Amino acid sequence: MNNKIRVLLLLTTLIFGTLAQEAAKETFEFKSDVAKMLDIIIHSLYTNRNIFLREVISNASDALDKIRFLYLTEPQDPHNDSGEAPTMDIRIRTDKESRTLTIMDGGLGMTKEDLINQLGSLGSSGTKRFLENLGENSDMNMIGQFGVGFYSVFLVADEVKVATKSDKSETQWVWESTADGNFFIYEDPRGNTLGRGTEITLDLKKDADEYLDIEKLKTILKQYSEFIHFPIYVETVSIEKVPAEVPPDDDEDESAEKDKDAEKEGEEKDQEEDKEEDEGEDKEPPMKEIATNKWELVNENKPIWTRKAADIEKEEYHNFYKAIAKESDEPLWYTHFNAEGEVEFKSILFIPSKAPFNLFDHTANTLTNIRLYVRRVFITDEFKDLLPRYLNFIKGVVDSDDLPLNVSRELLQESRILKIIKKKLIRKALAMIKEIAEADEQQEDEEKEKEGEKKEGEEEAMEPKTRKYPIFWEQFGKNIRLGLIEDSTNRARLTKLLRFKTSKSDGKLISLEEYVDRMPEEQKNIFYLIGESIEVIKKSPFMERATAEDVEVIFMDEAIDEYVVGHITEFSGKKLVSLAKENAKLKDETDADKKLDAKRKEAWEPFMKWLKKVLGDKIEKASLSKRVATSPCVLVTPEYGLTANMERIMKGQALADGGQKDQSAKRIMEVNPRHPIIDELRRRVKDDEEDPIAMDNAVLMYEIALLQSGFSLDDTGAFAARMHKMIKAGLNLNLDAGLVEEEEYVIEEEEEDEETDEEEAEAEAEPADEAHGQDEL
Repeated sequence: MNNKIRVLLLLTTLIFGTLAQEAAKETFEFKSDVAKMLDIIIHSLYTNRNIFLREVISNASDALDKIRFLYLTEPQDPHNDSGEAPTMDIRIRTDKESRTLTIMDGGLGMTKEDLINQLGSLGSSGTKRFLENLGENSDMNMIGQFGVGFYSVFLVADEVKVATKSDKSETQWVWESTADGNFFIYEDPRGNTLGRGTEITLDLKKDADEYLDIEKLKTILKQYSEFIHFPIYVETVSIEKVPAEVPPDDDEDESAEKDKDAEKEGEEKDQEEDKEEDEGEDKEPPMKEIATNKWELVNENKPIWTRKAADIEKEEYHNFYKAIAKESDEPLWYTHFNAEGEVEFKSILFIPSKAPFNLFDHTANTLTNIRLYVRRVFITDEFKDLLPRYLNFIKGVVDSDDLPLNVSRELLQESRILKIIKKKLIRKALAMIKEIAEADEQQEDEEKEKEGEKKEGEEEAMEPKTRKYPIFWEQFGKNIRLGLIEDSTNRARLTKLLRFKTSKSDGKLISLEEYVDRMPEEQKNIFYLIGESIEVIKKSPFMERATAEDVEVIFMDEAIDEYVVGHITEFSGKKLVSLAKENAKLKDETDADKKLDAKRKEAWEPFMKWLKKVLGDKIEKASLSKRVATSPCVLVTPEYGLTANMERIMKGQALADGGQKDQSAKRIMEVNPRHPIIDELRRRVKDDEEDPIAMDNAVLMYEIALLQSGFSLDDTGAFAARMHKMIKAGLNLNLDAGLVEEEEYVIEEEEEDEETDEEEAEAEAEPADEAHGQDEL
């Protein structure tokens, strides 16, 4: 009981002590210099001055959206003092004399209280309050949620005037400020000139004359506000030529007199007068130039991604791609989708028909192919993480209705959101590439079906349509290979997109899946060979046994393939095996084969040791080969070592350090026991291990195998000397024969005289040449 009383006393003491501390606290307000605060907001949040126009246009679009929404239930018909109704658009005008830029809209407009609360309070968002007032029924896509975008106008303006007229007020008000911490509000002395809406007039800074240039403004508008729902017009001045008024001639009598005199002239001048009269009729009347103001529509392209894919024609997608990608060619493929879930966005992605010449030449890690929009307002196209490097060829747009942005709209608030968008974009991009392959397969099946349905006696063959995936692979195959190396998450998807030519595909590209489907049941592995080109691979000695036994081999002729096979060691349960590496067996061995191999190895062991002794460190070891059929020998590398092709690639890297360039593949010499050269060498070695001919030919055979297997020669001079010996032996020349005596050549005097005469003739003067020519004549 005493313990409970003690606990209650302790709790009571703590509660009263806390209350006493709270009572002792004093409340203070932050002090701030509004002018300095405004200056910080303007110059810290925005690094690009062009942003001001995007912000003002976005606010105008919001105002038009609001009035359109309100008029659905409470329509009104406002007019200005001149009887003109406001238009549902945005208009921009420049005045070079007064150095002002004016942006007008026929939107919601503001009352005096709205001007005080919205423009007179930093960080106050009229859009946010508008949506809060609508309550739960608000389902509008509006942009201005932060309330500081308007103040970006002070990046380019010394003074800003905002004239506005709301349906809730009979008065048109003006808000005026120079961003010095003060603002003024007064009735517009012009009266009601708007009817409804807002007019912002910027008195531009001295260094902001570029914003008086109409072409500059149109460029900014097309970059940031091209897909705003409402029309955006820019006032342009065009020069037109019109007929000039000719003043009447007052001296009529004098004209009549001249006409009489002209009539009295002779008939011989009639034709000349008629001609002059005709020429007078053909002459154009005098013209003068006048300046005409016109409103030019800037945002002609519409945001087709907001529509349903079923309602959009193929030609519309193509035109849209040409507009955003600045390309004249049609895209190879495209996909249009709406992503739902934690982050919702709409997107259209395109695959170009051709790869740019600088596809992998990006010094900065930013891509400008994907344009990010928020409710159709362009935010940025400079991303570091939205798409991986291997998908840098994909172009398109991403538009999110709920993407969180910071107040400047230049950076995303949450990198986590970007990661979610990136993940979905990658999946959709890979699915789009897969669609190309599936469409080709379906097209091929349809053609085969139609070919089978042809009536007998029809000689005309059906022309197959062009396949899209071979075009894609030719242009962007390296990108898919790069993705296999860099993107472990999507490696399985990317592996299915690989395409290769094989020894049986007759020049056609096939997938690994197709290769596995047509493998014989007894074949356990997927065989491949990497080389400089398809032609080099076909002639390689590594292909001899595979060709003889009708085994399909995948040809890889890109340098990046060496890295690719290092990341996909198997596919569909089948191991990828290189024919250029040790232990590459085309089929499983039986017990009888193994016993025979053991006997053969034992019989050839002395010769293998002799080869190793003669070649020394050039090879790791020598062994009998099962992969060559007609060649005497071949050089292979260990199963997990560098190949000859990889050695060549590493030595050719411009930025490789000395350690990389000095790396060389370990070489294993495999000999063909049935080849006559090998058989003769073995016979000679049995008789005499120090036979110089046998030793010299063994080295020569190794060097030839180096070239055939894709290696580079260790010593080109020694190889040339050995080849010269072979040529001498073939010509029955003495191997030690030196140079022959040079023949004596007799130079005739006539030849010397002719040369001397020519030199003297060239040195003679010009008069002498003429005299000489006359003598010859």
